[in-house]
Amino acid sequence: MATRVLQRIGHGLNQAKNRVRANQQVALTVRNLSASTNRNREDSWFKSLFVRKVDPRKDAHSHLLAKKEDHNLYKIQFHNVKPECLDAYNKLCEDILPSIHANPEYPCQLVGTWNTWYGEQDQAVHLWRYRGGYPALTEVMSKLRQNKEFMEFRKERGTMLLSRRNQLLLEFSFWNEPVPRSGPNIYELRSYQLRPGTMIEWGNYWARAIEFRQQNHEAVGGFFSQIGSLYMVHHLWAYKDLQSREDTRNAAWQHEGWDEVVYYTVPLIQHMESRIMIPLKSSPLQ
Repeated sequence: MATRVLQRIGHGLNQAKNRVRANQQVALTVRNLSASTNRNREDSWFKSLFVRKVDPRKDAHSHLLAKKEDHNLYKIQFHNVKPECLDAYNKLCEDILPSIHANPEYPCQLVGTWNTWYGEQDQAVHLWRYRGGYPALTEVMSKLRQNKEFMEFRKERGTMLLSRRNQLLLEFSFWNEPVPRSGPNIYELRSYQLRPGTMIEWGNYWARAIEFRQQNHEAVGGFFSQIGSLYMVHHLWAYKDLQSREDTRNAAWQHEGWDEVVYYTVPLIQHMESRIMIPLKSSPLQ
């Protein structure tokens, strides 16, 4: 009998100990959850101090990056020509394009016209400037539609092409305006497809970087797209030959700060392309 009583008492004490331990574990878990929640709140508050806030702008990016003292609009044309028609195409363009450039009734200028040497083969590239912006472009297009010689040129040109595309561009404020230059030169058109939303960042870095690329007067023009493929940047360079290009580009790495520009701008690029181009005889950029 006494043994049974002692066993019941021992069993009751064990149950009581287990309940105490369970209660202690629950209390510890609650304290840990509370501490974790408080830490998360503190971390969230602390991190919020460093979160990049959206900078509300009062103007379009194009207005912040482009030159304000003039209203130049550029059009770049890429024409992929049937290989057997390239010589005839070049002759046709040399007969017609300079006449438009020289006619004071058209508020436009032929900046340069080239054939791609390395890059897309059998390709012609034309760069036009419209002084006066979109109204000048509209005026030129309207007048050309009334120009019988030009319309015949377009019709004949169409039989020689495989495809064509164009873009409307603005020029970066920190680049020089393209002006005619004597040759002989080769030209490199470097085209960058940027990640959307990074154009301002690109402009900020290149506003400094252009100082490193003026030593041999190789910088011709810098542009960014407005219509066509968006977030597209074009840099146009001139060199005496391919070896000169290699030497000039390597020399940029000797300038303090150039490596930083490359380091920070490469992640902004989705795709990039380089064309080496030869100017036609009628091109103002030789």
